[in-house]
Amino acid sequence: MSTPAVTTPSRWRALTHHHLFWPVAVLIFLLLVNVPFTPDFFAIRMTDGHLYGSLVSIVLYGSPLMLVAVGMTLVIATGGIDLSVGAVVAITGALTCSYISDQADQNALAGVFLAMGVGLVAAVVCGLWNGFLVARMGIQPIIATLIIMVAGRGVAQLITDGQIITTNSEPYKFIGGGYWLTLPFSIFVVAAVVTVTVALTRRTALGLLVESVGGNAEASRLVGIRSRRIKIMVYMFCALCAGIAGLMISSNTSAADGNNAGLWIELDAILAVVIGGTSLLGGRFSIGGTVIGALVIQTLTTTIYTIGVPTQTNLVFKAAVVIVVCLLQSPKFRAKVFGAKGARTTAPAEPATSADAAPKMEVSR
Repeated sequence: MSTPAVTTPSRWRALTHHHLFWPVAVLIFLLLVNVPFTPDFFAIRMTDGHLYGSLVSIVLYGSPLMLVAVGMTLVIATGGIDLSVGAVVAITGALTCSYISDQADQNALAGVFLAMGVGLVAAVVCGLWNGFLVARMGIQPIIATLIIMVAGRGVAQLITDGQIITTNSEPYKFIGGGYWLTLPFSIFVVAAVVTVTVALTRRTALGLLVESVGGNAEASRLVGIRSRRIKIMVYMFCALCAGIAGLMISSNTSAADGNNAGLWIELDAILAVVIGGTSLLGGRFSIGGTVIGALVIQTLTTTIYTIGVPTQTNLVFKAAVVIVVCLLQSPKFRAKVFGAKGARTTAPAEPATSADAAPKMEVSR
């Protein structure tokens, strides 16, 4: 029996139904919008052995958001939310910069690595606390993480005494502002984190366990999945990603600002996850979609400044674009606006055979 040829309309329909189609389309559109205002927007030049250009800058400045969004993806996949990542960014940067600034030799690698370790351990402890409240105490994630979102920002300011702590450490500055193989080093950090995350969630059973917990945590527990442990792990991982982002932000500016570092990054991270196609209800998730969503957010920020949107209205403009992206991802919205079919047309049912006519009993696990 010959296989029917795939027509161009069917290929186009399959392409537009892919969960990454609209985020990628919006990203390309935003990039093209910059061309009339910056003709050399896509130009990449080599200066002093380093690559420079608007595209490189978008990835560079979007690296902290990508890190936080990757961690947020797994939390949302379990049906949770983490509003504390911005405060964790501030705490990590404050602890690290405070420790480095107290050193006699700020360029000593041992002291820099120890300071980074202290900051990341503090971040993981914050994630452990969030996971404990959510998984063990049964507190709603939005309330549990709101505690550190509010208190953590105060802790960061206590660490810095309400001041901006500056550092003069070249090794530390390399994390967020250094270059390696002609590219910003932060790009390699993001690539490593994304690669490890994808490997753990798609090459092992961990991803299925996370999706199972997000789909139905109680049912997962009944079949033997340690859902509470999974939740604690994802909150710790999310905090670790936020901690790395905190190192990146503070090292890029060689300063720690407990009040403004990572401010509202949790909202951009949630938007990036949603734009990437991950449902806030939990279950299936897409790390690749989240990375594209973060690039969309950062490209949008760049575009706002490029086209000269007034500062007092840029947040409104940003919110409007995000709403459009989310609506384009909705099958129901596309069906009403573009007249597309919301669901695939099912083939006529075949006459039931004697075997098919017998009732079938499903066993729920």
